[in-house]
Amino acid sequence: MEKHLTSLARKLRNQPTEAEHRPWRHLRASQLEGAKFTRQHPIGNFIADFVCRSLRVAIELDGGQHADSTTDANRTRIFEAHGYRVIRFWNNEVLGNMDGVLTVIAQEIAIARNQTPLP
Repeated sequence: MEKHLTSLARKLRNQPTEAEHRPWRHLRASQLEGAKFTRQHPIGNFIADFVCRSLRVAIELDGGQHADSTTDANRTRIFEAHGYRVIRFWNNEVLGNMDGVLTVIAQEIAIARNQTPLP
C-alpha cells in the first residue's frame, strides 16, 4: 500500500491542477512565513495536497466533486489522528482569492507555531 501511495503521490505532483499550481508558487521553498511545505504527501492511507510536516499542517483543495463527501470527513479524521491540523479550501477560493487563502494559511502557520513544542 505504501509503495502504491508513493507512486500515486509522485504522479499527482507531476500533474498538478491549476488550483494546486497557484498556491504552490507561494508555498514552495519556505516562502510563506518560512514554513516548509511539500506537495502530495501521504498521510495514513490518503494523500494530502500540501503538508508542512514540522508544524503538522495539512492543506486540502477541494473541487465540486467534494461537496458533501463522506470520504473528505474520513480523510480529515485520519490526518488529525496523525497529529495534523487540516485547512480546506474550495478550488474557486484559490482561483479567485489567492490573497485571502494565503492570509488564512499564514494565520494557521502562526497558530501551529504557538502549539508546536520546539525541538
